[in-house]
Amino acid sequence: MSSFDLSGVLRRIRRRADLSQRQLAAVCGLSQSAVAQAESGRRDLPVGALVRAAEQAGLRLALLDAAGREVAGMSPDAVRDRYGRHFPAHLDTHFADEREGRYEHRYDRPRPWFTVDVDRAARDTLRGRLGTPEDHHPVRPGDSPQERRARRQEAARQRRQEEARRSRLAGAGPRVADEFACRCPPACDELDDGNGRPVHSPDCPCGCDLG
Repeated sequence: MSSFDLSGVLRRIRRRADLSQRQLAAVCGLSQSAVAQAESGRRDLPVGALVRAAEQAGLRLALLDAAGREVAGMSPDAVRDRYGRHFPAHLDTHFADEREGRYEHRYDRPRPWFTVDVDRAARDTLRGRLGTPEDHHPVRPGDSPQERRARRQEAARQRRQEEARRSRLAGAGPRVADEFACRCPPACDELDDGNGRPVHSPDCPCGCDLG
């Protein structure tokens, strides 16, 4: 892939748009000398100005990989931290309840939905096994720690029902009712922060996801 030739690009833009240096400078918010110096290779131009210049000729700027394929920027709709900021672009986002021990949770704050690995060795190992994600997680309904915990509990309930069904078919073990209703008291939700193995209060009559 050839290096970017700003001088040639500007001249191509002006030729296709039929604009003089002065006219192109005016529509891009630049001085005529700035365009002239950029065309002669004596200075660069701000990316925003180059984007506006390309638009005058019906063109657009793009990122290309080594094979000439266009590469899109990272999604603006990816998950953000609790302050509304994007996570660092070079790190990979993970569900916080899957990264036990990877960060110190502040119990005076809501549990974060997502976190990142700052350990490069761990990150490189995971990328070597699973590949590098193209982007951070998208914003999707149902990704809160509470909803994910509810799905884990439901999956555990369904596994127990299936195991009970197989036991009945095999003629082993006591008969277990197909229907199951969680009877965890509110104290269980207060103790279990969704990070790691399930936790129940001492007087919980259910213990529904500890099987």
